Amino acid sequence: MLRTGLFLVFLLLSSVFCLEDATEEFEEHLSIKSLKDGRVAFSFTFKTSLRDAIPRDPRMLAFDNDDSQHYTLFPLTLGQILRQYAITELHLTLNAGKWNYDAWGYPDEPDVGVGAELRAWMAGDSISSIDDRWQGVRNALAGLFCASLGSLDEQRTTSPRSTFPPEGALPDWGLPHELRHASHASEHVCTENLTPFLKLLPCKSRSGLAMLLNPHRIFDADWHGIGLHVLWRPEGVEVRLSVQLVSDPLRISGQKKQDWSFSSLFDRKVEKACPVAKSSRVSVELPSSGVYRVYPEPPQVKDGIAYYDLKNANEVWDIGTMWPTDFEYPLSKPNPALVPFSVRRNLLGSTQDRGQLSIVLTNNEQDVLQLLYLETMPWIIQFYLHTIRVHVDDALRDDLISNISYILPIPHARPATFESVLTLPGRSTITFTMDVAKAFLRYTEHPPDAQRGWDLPPAIFTPLRQSFRNSTDLGKRVYSPSLLVDLATPDFSMPYNVIIFTCSVVAFIFGSVFNVLTRKFIVVRMEPQKRPESPPSKNLDSDESGKLDTSESDVH
Repeated sequence: MLRTGLFLVFLLLSSVFCLEDATEEFEEHLSIKSLKDGRVAFSFTFKTSLRDAIPRDPRMLAFDNDDSQHYTLFPLTLGQILRQYAITELHLTLNAGKWNYDAWGYPDEPDVGVGAELRAWMAGDSISSIDDRWQGVRNALAGLFCASLGSLDEQRTTSPRSTFPPEGALPDWGLPHELRHASHASEHVCTENLTPFLKLLPCKSRSGLAMLLNPHRIFDADWHGIGLHVLWRPEGVEVRLSVQLVSDPLRISGQKKQDWSFSSLFDRKVEKACPVAKSSRVSVELPSSGVYRVYPEPPQVKDGIAYYDLKNANEVWDIGTMWPTDFEYPLSKPNPALVPFSVRRNLLGSTQDRGQLSIVLTNNEQDVLQLLYLETMPWIIQFYLHTIRVHVDDALRDDLISNISYILPIPHARPATFESVLTLPGRSTITFTMDVAKAFLRYTEHPPDAQRGWDLPPAIFTPLRQSFRNSTDLGKRVYSPSLLVDLATPDFSMPYNVIIFTCSVVAFIFGSVFNVLTRKFIVVRMEPQKRPESPPSKNLDSDESGKLDTSESDVH
């Protein structure tokens, strides 16, 4: 008994020491912000840190001697993919809807382009090696998240030079790092993507802030998206899972008040904290005007933000705000503007072979603003760079565009990549136009809904240098809405008509030839037949005579 007791004490102490020396940490945070148009923006962040870990050296892939990976909080399936393909940095987002920068401002996570977007930084000694690993990580993530990421093939893959700098650090292995970027505007997020997403969390959706992720309410929001971000810093590897959504409490409740709470918007409450989370916090940005009440009473308020600590409180959390009066929609844009510039992007032209790309940029500040403009276009749209024109108030200003970099598209192989720097004078609106040509596709290359058109990826604008009020806006990307292009579409009923006509002709010819070859024709001489003589009808005569006699007797 004494030995058994000592053994149990040894196990307990060893487990405690292992927990103290653990190199994995998990933190969760929820940011809530009431918007000017009555909506509420939620941003969930789940961060898992693997201390003292470094990405795998790509030169070690040939030896296949990687150590077995054992994690406690770090997602194992994701870690195996990162080690298998030696990924240094990875970003994956799946979004649905249009983010309204003018009314909502900048999002907490900048990657809000519509559809699927994937980019990765990889080191390698050859381009072919990086491309092979890029293909492998696409297919692996497609199976992990049940998404059509396999369609992000070489026809959608680009390597922009300046728009996507690494957010973390890059190890110095003596090998160059290459960026691979691809987007697909038609791939939207749905329930089958959220389910494997939640499985990457240590507490899943059974406790902690993830309990609020009700798919019925998330996908009913005006805008929603999920993201996966993997970074490396000298401290270790960081995996950040994010969920962003913009809900409309006025539409959900059917009332005229802006009141919201966890139970009203998510139909759920936070009943218990995640036991393995190092921190679990909720921050509510308090409205700058109006009369309202935040409940429960926040234990800490700093710089207009209320903070709640869910880790050390054993209670059910249902945070919300209440307004005593009805909400009135604003009739004008916010002043000052929430973002330094506004973007409008259109594809003009009524024909199916040519068009014009038009971008209208408005500088909302007094100072000059420089933007890095990125356009990644499928090979079905071809640019004519000699037709580029930049106008400011109907005056031609070609000096406002510089540093043009253009990679030609290759049909069926590579998209076009266009990068340039645009200069926006203070309080002005510039119009950028460029003629484009639309490709003529084979009838087998059209999607099933060919009459709807093709979705084109959004353009990306990044401020480079600005000296106005908020220097934190420097480097924040702005995504334009996606475009829908109408290409020349064949009459898909013609193959059916041709098949029916051909089958009819073949059946007629085959039937005639088959009859001629298989039937035997014989001449049969028919003798004329004699008609038999019909006997006289006595009854008819007697009846007629009887009738005559009767008539005569009646007359007399």
